[in-house]
Amino acid sequence: MARVIIGVDPHKRSATIEVINEREQTIGQGRFGTNTDGYQAMLAAGRRHKDREWAVEGCNGIGRHIAQHLIADGETVVDVPAKLSARARVFGTGQGRKTDPGRRPQRRRGRPAHRGPAECAGR
Repeated sequence: MARVIIGVDPHKRSATIEVINEREQTIGQGRFGTNTDGYQAMLAAGRRHKDREWAVEGCNGIGRHIAQHLIADGETVVDVPAKLSARARVFGTGQGRKTDPGRRPQRRRGRPAHRGPAECAGR
């Protein structure tokens, strides 16, 4: 299997994921609860892809709980700062709406290339 990035958009009661391949094509997506069952289902969906990396929006904020669970389960996690997501929405679509299709690419990329991806710290 080819390398994939799993973009995670966390919320208080759910997390939405989008699985992106090397050609930046969406090959999977889903919405999962933030309870134990939802997390296990999300992890199982991600583990269908052997060579994967999780890009979690806000590892130091709302995405912290998901990022820490993924790290504890041996997954590679990079932070996508919420500020970067907001900036990508504005520049990608001319709007700042979170529902714009142009929002997806920033979850794939993590931190800006000039700074390199930042791995989320464990507990």
